[in-house]
Amino acid sequence: MILFALLIAGSFSFGAMTAPHIGAAPLNSIRFAIGAAIIAVIAFGVRREPLRLPPAPWRFLVLGALMGVYFVTMFVALGIALPVSVGAVFTLNPLLAAVFGFFVLGQSARPVVIASLLVAGAGALWVIFRGDVEAMMGLRIGRGEAIFAVGVACHALYAPLFRRFARSEPVVVSTFWVLLFTGICITLYGARDILATDWTSMPAMVWIAISYLAVFATAATFFLVQFASLRLPAAKVFAYGYLTPSFVIVLEGLIGHGWASGAVLSGAVVIVLGLIVLAFAPDG
Repeated sequence: MILFALLIAGSFSFGAMTAPHIGAAPLNSIRFAIGAAIIAVIAFGVRREPLRLPPAPWRFLVLGALMGVYFVTMFVALGIALPVSVGAVFTLNPLLAAVFGFFVLGQSARPVVIASLLVAGAGALWVIFRGDVEAMMGLRIGRGEAIFAVGVACHALYAPLFRRFARSEPVVVSTFWVLLFTGICITLYGARDILATDWTSMPAMVWIAISYLAVFATAATFFLVQFASLRLPAAKVFAYGYLTPSFVIVLEGLIGHGWASGAVLSGAVVIVLGLIVLAFAPDG
């Protein structure tokens, strides 16, 4: 899940850069088509798993619909809100996952887990707002943030629901079916925009972003989340997402957009300390 947070961090920067050139539905439709194809090669070509319709395929339709809502609302929000505000909404994910984990799986987080989530969440907000208390206090919930909040709730519900729905499929096979159904849901939702998109006039940056999103922020992260969802309580699975804003700042520094101040780095330290406590806290 640490690797998941690192890969997701890149999607926020790429998403913001592509927003002026391509709509949310076309971008996510093609990324999931490519992501599903990659996982299909691994599952059915390299590992030679049998290609057949899984039992109760409605499970993957539900999971795909949840993730479709998340990804579409994320890119819609990035087109009308600042990435920093969108990132702030994302920090609701672990706490919502803990709530859904209780109702879906009966998982009851220990007080130390809740405390570490709150500590790490506070550090994440500090990092997102770059240690600027005035900016933090002046946050206004706009239309973009409200739209993405719906997507974050769907994303948080995904982990406990995947564990509830899990049967005998290998993780790589279930990853393929979730990616496929997610892509189908997004394509059906945005069919008009997809057909109206002039794919031949896209700048090179869009295709670079699509490649990154398909391989790393789709195929790889879906596999990682499903692998972790079968081994960790829902509250812990997405808690590592608190590392995402810290990774965003590191990536921004590496690509030449400047490095964070000492105040921001202190927030990153708080996040790490909170997650260390979380990692060693007993499950359940």
